[in-house]
Amino acid sequence: MVTEFFMSMVPPTTTHQQKQVTIQNGKPVFYEPAELKAARAKLMAYLGQHVPKSKYDSSIRLMVKWCFPITGKHQDGEYKYTKPDTDNLQKLLKDCMTTCGYWKDDALVVSEIVEKFWAKIPGIYIRIEEI
Repeated sequence: MVTEFFMSMVPPTTTHQQKQVTIQNGKPVFYEPAELKAARAKLMAYLGQHVPKSKYDSSIRLMVKWCFPITGKHQDGEYKYTKPDTDNLQKLLKDCMTTCGYWKDDALVVSEIVEKFWAKIPGIYIRIEEI
């Protein structure tokens, strides 16, 4: 089974790593700030349009290409070497994909190819394939 699509959007730059902590009754309580909640909601809305008919339940390769709007003197297709880090972007994306029902558990992702670029057409390209 293969699932492949492009979500035309400005990718969120807020990442899972931006959770906050507060102290209540002497104990730490973690929460998502408004920016992270908005990023999660945006990803869920776009991902919800591409959920496969059945969940992946065996080893998969996940390929993701993050395409950010061009700024400054960057060129279309040039690698983006500035923040956010790919691992932080992937964490939020995979959490959202799990919630949407792409797979039983993101532990099934045994191979990942992640790249980020500057692009004339911003968005997120995703390909999932059983291996």
